[in-house]
Amino acid sequence: MKRLLPFLFLVSAPAYANVTAKYVTSAQISIDSPYVITNAAPSTYSISGNNVTTSTGTGDSVVTNAIGGLNLSSLSNGVPAAVNTNKTVTTAGSAFSFSESYQAGDVTQSAITPSSGIATLPVLGGQTTVISGGTAGSLGLTSLSSGIHTCTAGGSGTSCIGSTTVSIEID
Repeated sequence: MKRLLPFLFLVSAPAYANVTAKYVTSAQISIDSPYVITNAAPSTYSISGNNVTTSTGTGDSVVTNAIGGLNLSSLSNGVPAAVNTNKTVTTAGSAFSFSESYQAGDVTQSAITPSSGIATLPVLGGQTTVISGGTAGSLGLTSLSSGIHTCTAGGSGTSCIGSTTVSIEID
């Protein structure tokens, strides 16, 4: 019997399994719509120097060693008023330096309404990006059950994506 034992292992029953195959094909075409990104320029104020005494105000309301700037409590259409800085040389006859700058920012804009896909834009001091939108042109996508996709490019602002996913499950 010991001699027959190796031959018993060679003879085995057939294996049965469930095999499931899934094919998922998808396609997507997109055309960008027109849009605008605009950043209004801010109001800025800066001052620097040496051997200069600064003050603000007039008459009985003078504040020594103060500097002007932006009066945020007096916004007019989104832009603050500037506060004047009075300047005098501290030690007469000595060297001095002084630098002051002010830039009024962009005013608050009203709503922008696109016309024919393009918006009429105000001229702003900040950065403005305009995207005119896509055009279909000859845009097309063919997706076959074999998993082969053919994409025909359209005009600017278009894209197409085709994909096939195959999964096989053996139970």
